[in-house]
Amino acid sequence: MKNNFKYLSVCFLAVSALFVGCQKEDYSLGDLTTPTGIVIETSIVGQNVANPNGDGSGLVDINVKASEALAFKIGYNDVTNLTTPPEMTSITSTIENGLRTASVSKKFTSLGLHTYRITIVAYGRGGTSSTLTKDIDVVSNFAPDPSIVANLTNGTSKSWIVDKSVPGHFGVGPWSGEISPVWWSAGINEKEACCPCFYTATFTFVKNSASNTYSLDVATPSGAFTKTGSLASIPGIPGSGDEGCYSYGGGTSSFTFIPSSTGIAASAPSTQTSILLGGTTTFIGYGSLQKEYEIMVISSNYMYLRVQGTETGNAWYLKLKPAP
Repeated sequence: MKNNFKYLSVCFLAVSALFVGCQKEDYSLGDLTTPTGIVIETSIVGQNVANPNGDGSGLVDINVKASEALAFKIGYNDVTNLTTPPEMTSITSTIENGLRTASVSKKFTSLGLHTYRITIVAYGRGGTSSTLTKDIDVVSNFAPDPSIVANLTNGTSKSWIVDKSVPGHFGVGPWSGEISPVWWSAGINEKEACCPCFYTATFTFVKNSASNTYSLDVATPSGAFTKTGSLASIPGIPGSGDEGCYSYGGGTSSFTFIPSSTGIAASAPSTQTSILLGGTTTFIGYGSLQKEYEIMVISSNYMYLRVQGTETGNAWYLKLKPAP
């Protein structure tokens, strides 16, 4: 009997320990507080009574703050085109006087006076968020270095072709974090077998001195080198098929010089000047590209361009030479 009592006591203690160890724990995430009191403060560089929209550099200093915020994202739109949502990017923030704050500088590059919409999303605990927008009027006046114009147009008109005789005349890398074609770089004459049109297309840059404007003429006797469907930035390309040469009747469009929007340093190297094509009928080199081509290097016999792809995570690189 005594031994049985000891046995029962041990079992009771074991069961009690198991019961205590298995009790439900109560956890609390705290209040899911939505950020409040978002403020967007902007300072247009060079703004004064005589220049209410800035000094023409297009630079704007932006400061944001909010209560109960853990992080911010920011995006920009030209108000003339609000159909496409802004690309939102994270900005580094800190805590000051109990408020989450962040500062960033943005260069707006569309020539002339434009209204831009700044969108701030403040994120709080548990995925809560609040959004605020602010519209500002900014002027951008830009005159390229005369040597760039002279090298590109020869003062009147100059034709260029992709230089298949050098390695790296075509390549791709990430749009952010790298300034070289680290993913792939074409060897000499590499696209001749599949896509000879890549090397026969000519791109003629024209300076119209009378009107102080510029235009681009594209001629593709063997077709346009591009991907298909929505990844082609030129009209008339079929909706399916591999990368290759496609029928294209050529085209002419205006272009302007703008300060490059990437912020790449001159030492990269970069001229910090871009060619911005107008319309949808022209391209340079490869059809599946955006319309802003940053001029990394240019001389009388060499041009090196960097441009974002229609697959926007990609940066494409092109090396061109004057057409014979």
